[in-house]
Amino acid sequence: MDGADGRGEIVSVFSGHGGQAFSTFQQRLTIAATRMPLMLSRLLPLLAVPLLIGSTGVASTAQTCRFLQPIGGTGSPIVAKSVGAGRIFGKTNWNTDFIVDQPYSSFKFFFTANSSDANATYPVEAFMKFTDGTSLQVVNESMKPPIGRGRMFGPFPAIPGKQASQMNFKVGASNDPGALGFSYRISVQGCN
Repeated sequence: MDGADGRGEIVSVFSGHGGQAFSTFQQRLTIAATRMPLMLSRLLPLLAVPLLIGSTGVASTAQTCRFLQPIGGTGSPIVAKSVGAGRIFGKTNWNTDFIVDQPYSSFKFFFTANSSDANATYPVEAFMKFTDGTSLQVVNESMKPPIGRGRMFGPFPAIPGKQASQMNFKVGASNDPGALGFSYRISVQGCN
């Protein structure tokens, strides 16, 4: 046998049987190569399972979200308002707070225009308020929203080490006279 680099031994074993063993080996190799895609297609779903399993070892499920209730609301989680003029004395109706009644992993803010002036710009802001008296602004945009078309902001993750107490939505008239009278709907969801 040849054997200097190891390849000669294999060739001489197959050639010692008149090439028949080598031919059979070649046929088996060809069959295996043609079946490989089929075997892989059967294995891929099994290989994908670990990707769906989180660190807890349980298959991950879809996030469940719940509407938060507005403070001082009438029982509906969706608040409808109109933008009024700024006031020298008293409060405007620009701010709406939603109570966070349990811990959530993230929050989503929803905004829909009921009426709109095509030339007006509407400032939209959203804040996460915490039990320690601090807050975090998560939305600060000037919008020209199309009527009836909703927009979701987020999801915004809960802040580690902070307990959220309220989510605040502020839609103001700014200095744009075209924004006065603009009506809209807002809501907030907490998700786990």
